[in-house]
Amino acid sequence: MKKSFRFDYESYAALSELPEADRVLVAEAERATTASYAPFSKFRVGAAARLRSGEILRGSNIESEVFPAGLCAERTLLFHAAANHPDDPIEALAIASVPSERECYPCGQCRQVLLDTERRQGSPIRIIMSGGGTASVVDTAESLLPFTFIL
Repeated sequence: MKKSFRFDYESYAALSELPEADRVLVAEAERATTASYAPFSKFRVGAAARLRSGEILRGSNIESEVFPAGLCAERTLLFHAAANHPDDPIEALAIASVPSERECYPCGQCRQVLLDTERRQGSPIRIIMSGGGTASVVDTAESLLPFTFIL
């Protein structure tokens, strides 16, 4: 039996077209790239999340000489939020990178942790993937990981 999977997403040809709250979050993700530690890949990634309370948290990628001990910006941020703000759900999360010739998308592990976070908090996370002056937005991590791992 053949089945299909489709999802809707928003595509912005310029960051200026994003809603104001999303533009602020992208700017914070871009700011977070400055805290990145990426001496090996030279690919600095930043993430910023807006909590239901309105507070904005940032995370950046951190590499290690004992690869793969490093951590992506998204997971750095998500784990910090879970440990320090467990009762304040994440409403939106933006991702940015330097260099940023194209949009920055979460890796497979980050997609799973984003979905785990949505399940734990009981609400979806708007994900804004920016770079190269453009952005793509999905309303839930489920769109990024249709065949998810579930225990």
